[in-house]
Amino acid sequence: MRKRLKNKLANVISPEALNKIFSSFDIIGNIVIIKIPSSGLQDASEIAKQIMHTHKNVKSVFLQKSPVKDDFRVRELILLAGENKTITNHKENGCVFSVDVKNCYFSPRLSFERSRIANKVLPNEKVVNMFSGVGCFSILIAKKVHSAIVYSIDINPIAYNFMQDNVKLNGVYGRVFPLLGDSKKLVLTNLQGLADRVLMLLPEKALEYLPSALSALKKEGGWIHYYDFQHASKGENPLEKTQKKVADTLDNLGVFYVFSSSRIVRPIGPNWYQTVLDININESPSKFL
Repeated sequence: MRKRLKNKLANVISPEALNKIFSSFDIIGNIVIIKIPSSGLQDASEIAKQIMHTHKNVKSVFLQKSPVKDDFRVRELILLAGENKTITNHKENGCVFSVDVKNCYFSPRLSFERSRIANKVLPNEKVVNMFSGVGCFSILIAKKVHSAIVYSIDINPIAYNFMQDNVKLNGVYGRVFPLLGDSKKLVLTNLQGLADRVLMLLPEKALEYLPSALSALKKEGGWIHYYDFQHASKGENPLEKTQKKVADTLDNLGVFYVFSSSRIVRPIGPNWYQTVLDININESPSKFL
């Protein structure tokens, strides 16, 4: 389907602009979001028309005009074609996620990562998801591991409301507990020493919130899944750079840890990568509990 669309657009815009569009072309439910280089903005309407003609299930095409920003992780969208509606249902990994793509963070590109993390969770684990958005990671975990309990936190009230709806929509009520607020404060007041596993899905704040993640773990330790944005020039390894940054912090905190695995989740720009470390914490020092 995308190949056919690309062939049609090849007659409209330059090959360079076409490659940039397809590297940032997201289908979320029946909504498409694209990024277009400034040199190709004059072709935006034609691009949107061709997308809707090729993808018959698409109801709206939006141009992303700003990066994801601020604590609520929102972005500016401009309608290019179709219905001016930003709420949709996205199906993935046997789940259905209702999301407002303008007012909540959601990336279909994290589908594999959501499944990967859910497959690591063991029966009866307690999981703290510190930056959960509309609840995708949390809900998939609960769907795959029925005995797991997930405390699912987000500071964005709109995302929190959608998370509540998604918990009911996917039949995981009573196993995923949505919490509204700053995860650092909520861990301190309600979730210390509780978790077998902590998810840190907000790269911009992961290092700042790492001590809070440690305090959420049980005294005997557990797992932290740490996500980062890392720059790596030619000859540099983004995973090694992420490990060094995190190791410096953990060493200063006096934590016993092992980097069990690491991977590049996806490239996010020239020489920039989203990375993830799966960290086994062997013991939570008493000062975090």
